[in-house]
This record gives sequence, C-alpha cells and structure tokens, in this order.
Amino acid sequence: MEELKGNREGSIYKDGNSVLRPLNTWSKSVHLYLAHLEKLGLAGIPRLLAVNETSERLSYVEGVTTDFPLLGEFADKNAIVTCAKLLRNLHNCSESFISSYDVKNMDWMLPSMEPIEVICHGDFAPYNCAFKGKDVVGVFDFDTVHPAPRVWDLAYSVYCWSPLKSNKDESCAKSLAEQINRAKVFCDAYGATHKQRQELPKYIAKRLNALVSFMLKQAALENTQFSENIEDGHHLSYLEDIDYVLENESEIIKGVI
Repeated sequence: MEELKGNREGSIYKDGNSVLRPLNTWSKSVHLYLAHLEKLGLAGIPRLLAVNETSERLSYVEGVTTDFPLLGEFADKNAIVTCAKLLRNLHNCSESFISSYDVKNMDWMLPSMEPIEVICHGDFAPYNCAFKGKDVVGVFDFDTVHPAPRVWDLAYSVYCWSPLKSNKDESCAKSLAEQINRAKVFCDAYGATHKQRQELPKYIAKRLNALVSFMLKQAALENTQFSENIEDGHHLSYLEDIDYVLENESEIIKGVI
C-alpha cells in the first residue's frame, strides 16, 4: 500500500484502485451523501466500497494532484473553469439530498451554516482536486462536507483558486488585478449571482475566521496535526489574508461584478 501525503500522514493509504481511510463520527453522514451523488451519476467523486469497525474503503479518484503555489497547467484558467463547473454540479446535486434528509440534525465534522442551501464540500481547494492536463476532473476528501449557503463554499473556493493570498510566493497571480481576474473567471464559470459576488470578500473573511477558530480549538484538544500547525504559525497567514481581502474589498467586488 502507498501512503497518500496530506494533512493526515500515516492514516490514508492507496491500495490498488481504492483508498483506505479511518472512520470518524461523521462518516455515516458522508457515506449517505456519497451514495446520493453516485445515484445521481455525478462523475469524479469517490464511491464507498466497504466499511469495517475502524476504516472505510473508497474508490480512488484518478488524476494528478497539486498544492500551492499553482504552477504550469494547474494555474491555467481552464482549470478554474472546470473546477467551478464541478463545484456547481456538486451543489446542484446536493439540493435533492437536503430535501430527502434532516441534514441539520445529522452529524458533520463542521457546523451547519444558515441558510442551508446546499451541502458544501468545505475544502474545495487544488490539493483536493484531480487534474488531467488543464482540466479538473474530480474532487475527493469529503470529510469536511456540511450544510451551508452556496456562497460559503464559493467564497473559500475562489480564495483558493484565485488565489487571494497576501503572500505572492504562494500565488500564481502576482498582482491583485490578476487575482481578481481569476476570481471573476471562477464566478462566471460557476454562475455566481450578483449578490454572491457582492458578498464574496465578506464571506471569504468569515470562512477564514472559522478555519482559524477550528484550528485553535483542535490544537487546544491536543490534536497533533493542528497543534503543530499553530506552533508553525500556519494560522497567521490566514489572518493576514483576511486583512488583505477586506482592505481590497471594494476593488474585489467591482472586479468580479
């Protein structure tokens, strides 16, 4: 078996065409959601294959993965377009799941957010996507899915894919203007409404604040992964990005509209 690198080293392994992952308290909810997406025929997502007392076996989503900074084909605008369309399809498919289950009272890793419009992926970032050339063809790691408004997921995805980062060393876009242009490409491909575009900076800030709060809470609970992140000052970059986005809020809104 091959260990898959990521935020949970030593816990996720590729075994042939499947992936072994540890079970969590929210896994049952995720399994129901994945089964719903499979029934609707959504391509490019993991399928649940088997479950035992401690682990789950999922199908492996074929493709190449990457992380920040985005380089080469991964930074191409076609990657943004295909990613945004996949996110839109995912959100659309989740609406019938919400109407079929009492999602507000189900167990999720992250808390539900009102108004509940879709099931958000929660971490629709490049490192959780599968690429074939310049196309995003799949998404994985559904642990962070949870009910929330569309803009909650849209905001974090735009932040990651633009990427609207203050540290240009982590960004394939070396100017605010280029970041905003990439954000507009994402919003256009997703089909974001005028209101969602107006709310984008505010929701990016809210989403990053929620992420920092989650990291601090997990570190306080002695979760090694997050305590190491806090010690390394990983959360400080998110706080800097919050300031960066809010300082440029009016320019971002104008650009994406």
